[in-house]
Amino acid sequence: MPKFATILKGALLGPVLAFAAGSALAADAPKVAVDLTTLTSPFWTSYNKYIVNEAKAQGVDLLQPFNSEFDTTKQITGVQNAITLGAKGLIFTPFESAAAGTILKTAEKANVAVVAVDVAPTAGPVAVVVRADNVAYGEKACKYIGEHVPEGPVVQIMGDQVSINGRDRGNGFRDCITKNYPKLKLLEIPTKAWSGADAAAGLDTILNSTPDLKAIYMHAGGVFLAPTLQTLKRKGMLKLAGQPGHIIIVSNDGIPQEYDAIRKGEADATVSQPADLYAKYGIMYLKEAIAGKKFAPGPTDHDSKIVEVAPGVLEDQLAAPLVTKENVDDKSLWGNQL
Repeated sequence: MPKFATILKGALLGPVLAFAAGSALAADAPKVAVDLTTLTSPFWTSYNKYIVNEAKAQGVDLLQPFNSEFDTTKQITGVQNAITLGAKGLIFTPFESAAAGTILKTAEKANVAVVAVDVAPTAGPVAVVVRADNVAYGEKACKYIGEHVPEGPVVQIMGDQVSINGRDRGNGFRDCITKNYPKLKLLEIPTKAWSGADAAAGLDTILNSTPDLKAIYMHAGGVFLAPTLQTLKRKGMLKLAGQPGHIIIVSNDGIPQEYDAIRKGEADATVSQPADLYAKYGIMYLKEAIAGKKFAPGPTDHDSKIVEVAPGVLEDQLAAPLVTKENVDDKSLWGNQL
């Protein structure tokens, strides 16, 4: 064969072999499914983007993530569909304990590995939970408010109490106020399915009866920030930090919208939930679980600790820093990287 023809053959065959190798790698990659709690919150839309990127980076075959939208029936159906499509692993966020048990049993029966993200089920089987300490979320908000409000009424806008996240944040805030700040009068606004409409309606009622409200703690800025600020603005009570009548506002999530509100002086602080790390370590643990790895309590290699929060339920508790005007421009925060 002439030398030119040999070179040409090699030039053409190289990409073909590379394509074939890539196809083999893709074929060998485990199929995984991801349940999204909602896509109406900027936190969860950000998490979804991180999940897609991490799946590519870590070499897993990600099925189209499904959005349960706080609907247990949709969540169960989504899991069943994923199993039918050949998923070997599942990342999901338990919304309601009974539904979580059904999903875990369904997955176990199909030999599908499960990692829970953001919310812990009340019982297993689950390989590991990737989460932050939600009681600490409430405590951090309480301490910030306690340090800036000497006395008077404060309110917490609570997440749905069927969720352990809503209960943990509420208990952390409530217990801290009771124990450390007796001059603060605690009021509470319940919501169903983390509803922004419930938050706005409840806050409107509170402000009508309590015009001297001193502080607001929101369990989730992604769904509660906009309706809270809109309600305050509509009632002429949205005063910027440093102005007379400013109501201290602390939230959870760490989304760019919260950071913008802090920069403007409309809000004061938020606890940054690590959406990026939820995705990174959720995928990592799921790959390892599919491969048969078992996990145990103890320190990790990424500055966190795995603890047993219930019999058979291990939780990797990731760091969730408090963000204020002092560190809101920190480039290491995921909310500043979008």
